[in-house]
Amino acid sequence: MQAQRKQTHLWQRRLLTGLAWFVAVAYLFFAPFKFSPVGVLGYPSYYVKFVQWGYPAWVSPVVGGVEILAAVMLLLPRRRFLGAGMLVLLMTGAVTTHIIDHDMLADNFSAPVMLVLDSIVALANWPADWREPLALGRRGEARVPGMSQRS
Repeated sequence: MQAQRKQTHLWQRRLLTGLAWFVAVAYLFFAPFKFSPVGVLGYPSYYVKFVQWGYPAWVSPVVGGVEILAAVMLLLPRRRFLGAGMLVLLMTGAVTTHIIDHDMLADNFSAPVMLVLDSIVALANWPADWREPLALGRRGEARVPGMSQRS
């Protein structure tokens, strides 16, 4: 019975890790388009889109940079929650923008789907201690201020 539980737990962790990697690769593929001042693949430039949505054009590369940073964090198990949390906040703004602006179906479909996937990754990697994703050093290592690690 115990071995079956470990097997199920291992399968779930692998599935969630695969989801995190899928989301990270998707963001790493599409985020660089936000740096291009000209249209890509026949779509208008994100600079133009952001201005149409009421944001300054310089917001487009900032959003692209945040997406790349968060995607890299998704690839690091210890920082996965922080990366997913950043993407949840970013995609909440994107979904709100698409709802207010009445965009194309493709934009209205992809942003909420990515928000749901980001939320699943964030909830699956919720830390037991909120300080854990921010800690430096090895996992599980207790740090006491003023004391050396080797006594």
